Amino acid sequence: MTSPWEAAMGAALDEARAALATDDVPIGAVVVSPAHQVVATGRNVREAATDPTGHAEVVALRSAAAALGAWRLEGCTLVVTLEPCTMCAGAAVLARVERVVFGAFDPKAGAVGSLWDVVRDRRLNHRPEVVSGVLAAESTALLDDFFAHHRR
Repeated sequence: MTSPWEAAMGAALDEARAALATDDVPIGAVVVSPAHQVVATGRNVREAATDPTGHAEVVALRSAAAALGAWRLEGCTLVVTLEPCTMCAGAAVLARVERVVFGAFDPKAGAVGSLWDVVRDRRLNHRPEVVSGVLAAESTALLDDFFAHHRR
């Protein structure tokens, strides 16, 4: 079955591949408007920018807020190749995105169901919808290949 989020995930995968040029972990993200238009993109830039918060999701959310002129990204969807960590899941909640769509699960640091479930924590004032596993094989393969070459 085809997901309506595959095209956006394809754009996120393109961003992930672009991160390879700076030796960053290949994770990419896009923010999609309520009209299903990509309004912002992001890729990991921790190495390139020497920024510990330079995760793809944070980069994309900041860019979307600037493009839309508002920090509340209501109705928008965050699409990312890897399950967000606690920082990025928290940023998605704070940005009030309508949904988080991700490809590969992250059993070591995932905070959208794997290790923690920040986005569905009932104590928070906003809980985005979650769609997981979109183009997961492609996302996983990109990460596996990267780490196979960096952990020799």
